Amino acid sequence: MTVQKPAVDYSLYLVTGRELLPEGKDYLESLEESIKGGVTLVQVREKHAETGEFLRIAQASKDICRKYNVPILINDRIDIALAIQADGVHIGQSDMPVETARKLLPPNAIIGMTCNTVEHVQKAVQDGVDYVGLGPVWGTQTKKLTSPVVGVRGIGPLLDALEGTDVKAVSIAGIKSTNALHCMHGSVSLSGRSLDGLAVVSDIVASKDPYTAAKRIATIIKACKANPIICFSTFPPSYAPDAIKHSVGKLLEAVKQHSPIVHQITNNVVTTQSANATIALGASPIMATAPEEMADLAAVSGGLLVNFGTIQNLDGMVAAGFNYNQNRKPVVFDPVGVGATGYRRASAATLLNAWQATVIKGNSGELAALANSNEVQAKGVDSVGQGFADPATFVRNLARKERAIIVLTGVTDYVSDGTTVVRLSNGHPLLGEITGSGCMVGTAVATFCAGASTAESSKRPPDEAEDAKLVRGDMLVAAVGGVLAITVASELAAARADVKGSGTFLPALIDELGALTPEKIATYGKVEVI
Repeated sequence: MTVQKPAVDYSLYLVTGRELLPEGKDYLESLEESIKGGVTLVQVREKHAETGEFLRIAQASKDICRKYNVPILINDRIDIALAIQADGVHIGQSDMPVETARKLLPPNAIIGMTCNTVEHVQKAVQDGVDYVGLGPVWGTQTKKLTSPVVGVRGIGPLLDALEGTDVKAVSIAGIKSTNALHCMHGSVSLSGRSLDGLAVVSDIVASKDPYTAAKRIATIIKACKANPIICFSTFPPSYAPDAIKHSVGKLLEAVKQHSPIVHQITNNVVTTQSANATIALGASPIMATAPEEMADLAAVSGGLLVNFGTIQNLDGMVAAGFNYNQNRKPVVFDPVGVGATGYRRASAATLLNAWQATVIKGNSGELAALANSNEVQAKGVDSVGQGFADPATFVRNLARKERAIIVLTGVTDYVSDGTTVVRLSNGHPLLGEITGSGCMVGTAVATFCAGASTAESSKRPPDEAEDAKLVRGDMLVAAVGGVLAITVASELAAARADVKGSGTFLPALIDELGALTPEKIATYGKVEVI
């Protein structure tokens, strides 16, 4: 006989914590306001209450939840769940086994479990749980962490373990309105399995206005579910190369029209030439690294480039990306030499878990290190060997994993959003004979991304509904545009009579960037869609 379980919407899963309530705020009042704001599931957690008090709080919580037809779960305590006839329980890895809980609870009870590893998820599925809480995603002050922080990028592999099952999944720990969209966007498996919701504690419970706090997060989750986004791209796979070049030309015009500020935290070896390249393309560069400036800069700039060729202010990089995410503006990450040292690898992980990159650009050695692949080795900032046997598949898979546009630079360049792969075959050998040509590609990509974002945002009414887009504008086209700008300009510069070698090539390259037109992109661009 099939047991009918209660319908559960896991979208906004509130975990209570009376110790977090602001002064003067009643617990039951806060709970009711939270539900009115959009909470769809409640877990009552009382880590320090005596049994009698826990029972009283749980019963009163259930009365409110029933009023709004919201399911209620009890943390850990099977006896409390049975006593108030709750809809189920949530148990941790060190709590009562699922098998035992299932024997004690009614057959239609919901059972959820906290999972920190793929093995945890596999065992939970085998034990027959209804949902898993995946994390901790971030550190939190509401509960002492007994497991290492997974990070947003670590949720994907846990979701992979749910493939082919009906088990639901929510992310847990440290989730707030300021990182909810990043969490929903970045927490996706390679096959596209996404979260069913977010579990939130302090951002709602500790608020003096829990209704508004809940509504902010609920609105983001609802928009994400209504408009799932594969990546920062609206580019149909069927687009032809000529259409791509035409779109790039339009973006070049948009850069010149809007002249967006392009904020660059970059390698100090290439600051001047990166700034000159930005100006030549029609945008305005600003180089700033202090964390204290990032909120203001993100509000006025069109986009951000984070290039950590010389890592000097990691805190500034963390703050910058976070603030640009908040302002729905593109973040281009150039992990220069990421495979060279353990510090660089750890720094890259810190940044990519602190914020969502829009575009990640690197050579084969750098991207192999980021993907934990041994296929290509790196020596300093350079790649060693022949590159990837199948670069198109590599960039497609890395884009799905990182939920970002991937730009693989080399003799042939590849750009992917996880679905479409674009192969670009422009460029001149003299690019390899000047310092920082790869960094200039990152600058150009950031400039085109800023142009695309600024142009698209200028069309958007200020009161338009939440659309769950971390960035507006087609970032696949923008990334292709940035690569084409440098590589096409390099060919034109090298062909000039005044260019005798690398010393005369660099200023000529800046000149040709300034003289670049949509017509030149259309004429000289070598574009294939794979």
